[in-house]
Amino acid sequence: MRAEQRRKAIVERLLAAGEPISGGTLSEELSASRQIIVQDISVLRAKGYDILSTHSGYIIKSSPHKERVIKVRHTSNETADELMTVVNLGATVVDVFVWHKVYGRLEAKLNIFSERGVMQFMDGIKSGKSTELMHVTSGYHYHTVRADSEEILDRVEAALTERGYTVPELSEGTAGSWSN
Repeated sequence: MRAEQRRKAIVERLLAAGEPISGGTLSEELSASRQIIVQDISVLRAKGYDILSTHSGYIIKSSPHKERVIKVRHTSNETADELMTVVNLGATVVDVFVWHKVYGRLEAKLNIFSERGVMQFMDGIKSGKSTELMHVTSGYHYHTVRADSEEILDRVEAALTERGYTVPELSEGTAGSWSN
């Protein structure tokens, strides 16, 4: 794993955790020495990430990343293409959620930021043990997408629109605005 990929993985892992993660755990998960992890944390701090060292491990207080929620609809056969479109443009698929008419918001954390992550996710779906959350709402779902800039988010949204995956949001008072 290259240094930039490893640093991106550290940030994504810390953002997703919600609790301190030890340097040893990061070292093990990313197949890097603890010394390399310490150096990566220093580089990330210099780039503006508010990463704190605690007795229990590292936590991230804030991120210079930008986020956007994008409503999409596609088939299961198009899931890999949708996810690869996002990660190939340098963004992360933070989560997927749907608005169910009875249960309300149903959400799953994804934190997919690489081709490898997409393939692992797709392998899990193809195993047949479960299906995508979008099937609860006839294919309609939302993704929170995270990137280093609004420009990257704009490119992601444009690419998803070009592929026919995005769904325009309806105004609050319009029937079906959040339920599909």
